[in-house]
Amino acid sequence: MTFAWYAHLRNLADRPWWIAALASWGIALFEYLLQVPANRIGYTALDLGQLKILQEAITLAVFIPFAVFYMKQPLRLDYFYAALCILGAVYFVFRSPQP
Repeated sequence: MTFAWYAHLRNLADRPWWIAALASWGIALFEYLLQVPANRIGYTALDLGQLKILQEAITLAVFIPFAVFYMKQPLRLDYFYAALCILGAVYFVFRSPQP
């Protein structure tokens, strides 16, 4: 979804917003065709909170290289701090249930 949401800022900046929206929706449709079955399969082994936090961790792992290498944004220390927060969230949702 990162590419669908943000690539138009670089590639379609000179086009009307509705062209960017149509291109993004086309990319997003393809990604949703993969994501919905993956969530259904994942829900057989993980609970909803685990699925969501896992999705956020994957999103951040994809977003940082996308921002730095594709969008040519500087690598910021804030990305590291965000990754630590998400890592903490992953720990808490996947640890053994507490009494």
